[in-house]
Amino acid sequence: MALRLSGGIGCPLLFQRPNNSKSGIPTSFATNSNHQSFPGKPCEADFVVIGSGIGGLCCASLLARYEQDVLVLESHDLPGGAAHSFEIKGYKFDSGPSLFSGFQSRGPQANPLAQVLDALGESLPCSTYDSWMVYIPEGEFLSRIGPTEFLKDLQTYAGLDAVREWRKLLDAVLPLSAAAMALPPLSIRGDWGVLSTSGARYVPSLLKSIVQMGPRGALGATKLLRPFSEIIDSLELKDPFVRNWVDLLSFLLAGVKSDGILSAEIIYMFSEWYKPGCCLEYPLNGSGAIVDALVRGLQKFSGRLSLRSHVENIIVEDGRAIGVKLRGGQFVRAKKAVVSNASMWDTLNLLPVEAIPKSYQEKVKATPQCESFMHLHLGFDAQGIREDLEIHHIVVNDWERGVDSDQNVVLISVPSALSPNLAPKGKHILHAYTPGTEPFELWEGLDRSSSEYKELKAQRSEVMWKAVERVLGPGFDREKCDVKLVGTPLTHKRFLRRNRGTYGPAIKAGQGSFPGHSTPISQLFCCGDSTFPGIGVPAVAASGAIVANTLVSVSQHSQLLDAVGI
Repeated sequence: MALRLSGGIGCPLLFQRPNNSKSGIPTSFATNSNHQSFPGKPCEADFVVIGSGIGGLCCASLLARYEQDVLVLESHDLPGGAAHSFEIKGYKFDSGPSLFSGFQSRGPQANPLAQVLDALGESLPCSTYDSWMVYIPEGEFLSRIGPTEFLKDLQTYAGLDAVREWRKLLDAVLPLSAAAMALPPLSIRGDWGVLSTSGARYVPSLLKSIVQMGPRGALGATKLLRPFSEIIDSLELKDPFVRNWVDLLSFLLAGVKSDGILSAEIIYMFSEWYKPGCCLEYPLNGSGAIVDALVRGLQKFSGRLSLRSHVENIIVEDGRAIGVKLRGGQFVRAKKAVVSNASMWDTLNLLPVEAIPKSYQEKVKATPQCESFMHLHLGFDAQGIREDLEIHHIVVNDWERGVDSDQNVVLISVPSALSPNLAPKGKHILHAYTPGTEPFELWEGLDRSSSEYKELKAQRSEVMWKAVERVLGPGFDREKCDVKLVGTPLTHKRFLRRNRGTYGPAIKAGQGSFPGHSTPISQLFCCGDSTFPGIGVPAVAASGAIVANTLVSVSQHSQLLDAVGI
């Protein structure tokens, strides 16, 4: 499997060689593999960040932008965490997210990741498009985003009642988007300084937008931190297709259905997808281009990244996190703080048990998790495949089972349809997966070299193969693929170092809250999908920004906001 993690050995010398790679990532990072002492600067930094997922890179690059000495320690031999790209036989695959929007947006209401990239002075060339293929029990159609296009599909596949209810829903929620997007994530911090960086700057405009909405809109704004299903119920929306569709969008966005997603989250997405002139975006060099841009930003401001550096433990003395111990026993000191980009469960396992309050341990262990994934990565010949192939396809087998049921929804991405450079000439790449619905219990304890594991792997991947064959048509032959990679929850756990291979917390709005970025351990902070509602790319980018902002002064934070014009 190409999603390879290498165990980290030694503490890096951390000088950067000339950048000769096309990706923008240095061709190598010098590391010491024989456990000797290191010339030059000792193994320490002001801030040590564990993990180079998007959340960790956003945090580290902004800290570097704030002129802090920051070091990112990554166990993998590639940066990016679940969003990294990998290459086999000339095919460059996305390992995780592939559906994006808002990269080109600017200003206070921009995508959080776009705000971070703007702060770093990094751009992300993208191809734009406005449609995705949907395969549902009612039929299959090309679904277009925008205020009116989707209505035509609704009328064809669900009827006029569904059209009326969808209009009613848009009329109710789109005016709320100004309130949902009122506080730019880049302005938020985790201390009382937020009253200056967020409150003083943006609360007046928030209040103005609420007043402009009138009494009904203002009442709706009070529901932004409640489950979205409450808004649906208050509008008395009954049409099964509309409710199923909203459940699907909610689940794809946050890993929970409409009764579990915060209204603010999905209203933000509605404002991105159903406004005039909206579009979806795909980075021209794949999702790895996002990681490359963040790494360039980190390096630009003298931040350091060490690959193959596996953190075994967070070292705590007198109730404070003072650094980390790498595999092999090397100690890396954090003079100001340690930031963990690992999940809440994996971070807990890095800490000494005696240093963690029992109540915190119990809360983390009791937090519900999304299930894991099945992955299918393919490289194949484009001959015989339709030339107007869409980049994204969603297959729903049975609405009655629910979109969160295992083996029921398959997502398929064919990035080479928009970015041909990701595959050899005349070829395509494809990534299919079941989105956080594969039960880990089916796989727990299996030996990956056993016949039992291989048989289960073939059995549980068949739903993806059938979805791919439906999408690509009779011109596709699974036996003729140049590359065939099947990933399981054990793959996900092993190569991404995710507890139980999980997608993240399954915390339902109104039934619990994300733990945030601080911990009971002084000088230990967390970022990533365990800290901020949403799980996906915008949420983890926001989480990394919030931690970075919290770790610097209010004046530094304010100067950054002024510099990027928000």
